[in-house]
Amino acid sequence: MEIAELSVLLVWASMTALAIALVAFAVDLGRRTERRAGRRAEARSLAAVGGGEAPAATPVPPSGTDAGEPRRRALGIAMSTTWLGTAMLLVAIVLRGLAAGRTPWANMYEFTLVGSFMALAVFLGLTVRRDVRFLGTFVTGLVVLFLALGVNVFYVAATGVQPALQNYWLVIHVGVAVAATGILTVAFVTSVLQLLRDSRDAGVPFLARPGFRWLDQMPAPAALETLSFRLNAVGFVLWTFTLIGGAIWAEHAWGRYWGWDPKEVWSFIVWVVYAAYLHARTTRGWSGRRAAWFVVVGYACVLFNFTGVNLIFNGKHSYSGL
Repeated sequence: MEIAELSVLLVWASMTALAIALVAFAVDLGRRTERRAGRRAEARSLAAVGGGEAPAATPVPPSGTDAGEPRRRALGIAMSTTWLGTAMLLVAIVLRGLAAGRTPWANMYEFTLVGSFMALAVFLGLTVRRDVRFLGTFVTGLVVLFLALGVNVFYVAATGVQPALQNYWLVIHVGVAVAATGILTVAFVTSVLQLLRDSRDAGVPFLARPGFRWLDQMPAPAALETLSFRLNAVGFVLWTFTLIGGAIWAEHAWGRYWGWDPKEVWSFIVWVVYAAYLHARTTRGWSGRRAAWFVVVGYACVLFNFTGVNLIFNGKHSYSGL
């Protein structure tokens, strides 16, 4: 078996592990939701029997905490398989680089692999310092989707690159862009959860259904917004370096810093959207749903910059192929 084939095999193995993690995260979330609903029902019954006051020994833990909960085996399986899937994806990326004889992020397939790895790394890194395991279902779900698209739609053989890409700026410029995309992916997930939780708290009929009781296990919208803001701030800084590095590389390769190439234009649009979001939230007082929708629009621009610009428009960045 060749190195490139082993890399693809490890990507499939990573997808399998992450799919198991997705199911385990979902099972854990469902069980927590059932236990919380049961405790609330018990508290209401005791309150009715006791004349309107529930005994102090039967409080309902606040959303997003593990207080009073039994050992969560499904969560342990989810975290273990997430670490395993992330490790296998990292090995797959390294083998892809060895097979191609270069940095493994020169086309859409490789960008998908490394971007997915970065999203997982950000999620796992956050779990080391704070309990954000409630993001697990959604981060692993997105990554499995991205990897499936990468293998089935974006895959190209591991080969060298054209002379214009044989530059150390490939490592710096694209590497920083991939890191920013991974961080913005986790921030996007957080903002979507913020919108859903806020809408449920506001009594939106569709989200008030029993099938969405799992949203009660999410932290409060304000806490989700704070986490998303911090991630987006870091992602924005990295995206700024992406633009600067791209301009420097363009001057080396094409003799100009800016040429209104479709990829350059959309990268700048992404920067403008996130700059507007950070400005609106920090100086104009935009918060809550408006800020979250800004993040959703920004991430939609990121996805279009990665897919639509590469597949629809022709430009100087087209030589990288898929």
